[in-house]
Amino acid sequence: MLKAPSANGRMFKIAALGCAVLALGACSSIRESRGFVNDAVLVNAVQPGIDNRRSVEGMLGRPTFESQYGENTWYYISSITGRRPFVRPRIRDHSVMAIQFDDEGNVATIERSGIDEVVYLQPDGDKTPTLGRERGFLEDLFGNIGQVGGAGVPGGGPGGP
Repeated sequence: MLKAPSANGRMFKIAALGCAVLALGACSSIRESRGFVNDAVLVNAVQPGIDNRRSVEGMLGRPTFESQYGENTWYYISSITGRRPFVRPRIRDHSVMAIQFDDEGNVATIERSGIDEVVYLQPDGDKTPTLGRERGFLEDLFGNIGQVGGAGVPGGGPGGP
């Protein structure tokens, strides 16, 4: 003989299904844009020999940063990262556009690079090697005793001759 499903059993199944849907939604990737928002139409509209600083700033806005030395260059940097909850972000897309200006302020060259030129650095250990000798805790604590002259001693602190 078959039993009809109870209302409590049905509610439990609905609650379990709702929890499973929420848990799967929490595992989705979080996408973040960082830096310059790369709009292909505007980026391709900048032309060497035609545009100048004012027109580039009007189309693309202020650069991410400007060169301080050498050639007058504006850099527009854009990164899109993705990460899952509780995991470090990973770069999905990265682009750098360098716009170089001549002495009159006109666009001379435009260079673009992507994620293929990104360098990933791995630090070596948790200590930074330094030159000199290694000192212990007690040497750091008591190392200056006798190094500084007292008051009234020639070459000493305040009150000395």
